[in-house]
Amino acid sequence: MTEQQTNREEQKKQTERLVHKLITAIDEHPEKANNYYDLGSLLTRLQDYAQAEELFMKALGIFEAKNDQEAQNLLNYGLGNLYYEVGKVDQAIKLYNKIDDKKLKADSYLMLAQSYSKKKQYRQAVAYGLTAHELRPEDPEINQALGDALLALGEFKQAASYYDAILKRHPGRADTQFNRGLVAMVLGEPYKDYLNQARQLDLDYYTKSEKRIAEIEKTLQATQKPQNDK
Repeated sequence: MTEQQTNREEQKKQTERLVHKLITAIDEHPEKANNYYDLGSLLTRLQDYAQAEELFMKALGIFEAKNDQEAQNLLNYGLGNLYYEVGKVDQAIKLYNKIDDKKLKADSYLMLAQSYSKKKQYRQAVAYGLTAHELRPEDPEINQALGDALLALGEFKQAASYYDAILKRHPGRADTQFNRGLVAMVLGEPYKDYLNQARQLDLDYYTKSEKRIAEIEKTLQATQKPQNDK
C-alpha cells in the first residue's frame, strides 16, 4: 500500500469515527439542534446528500413541533447550504430568507449573495453582499463574494477595492489573487504578480481559470482596435 493510500484509509477511518460520534451525540442528546446540524453538514461535505437532506428534514420536524425558532434557523441554514451545494439554488434562497437569528444573519446574507451569483443575478448578489458587509466588514468570504459579483458586472474599480481589502490580511488566497490580476489587466495596472501568486498558491485553480485571462485579453484587444485606427 502506498503512502497516499495509507493516508486515504486513515482519513476514511477518522471520518467514520466522527460520523459515529455525531450519531451517538444525537442519540444521547436529541434535544440539541447543533448535533443534527453538525452531522448534516458533515454528510453534505462527504457528498452523502440524500442522507443529509433526510436528517435535516427530520430534525426540522422535531424542532418545529417544539416551536424552537433558534433551532429551526440553524437547521434551515444547514439545509440551505445542502441545496446550494447540489445546485437547487431557488430552494436554498427560500431557506436563507427564513433566517432571522442575529448570529446567522451575516452568514445567510453571504449565502444569498453567492446564490444570486450562481443564478448570474449579480445586482441582487451585490445588494445582499453589501448587507452582509455592514455586519462583518472584514470577512474575506463576504469581500470575495462582493468582488466577484462586481467583477461580473464590469465594476472593476469597486471589485479591486474589495479584493485589496482581502489581500491585506489574507494574501494566501489564490482566487483573490487571480481575480485581482484580472481586474488589474482591465484597469491597465501591473497584473502579472497577482497571477503568478495565484499559480504558486493553487496550480489546479489557476489552470482551471486560465481561459479567463485569454478572454479578457481578447476583449481588451477588441476594444483597443478602434482607438488605434483613429
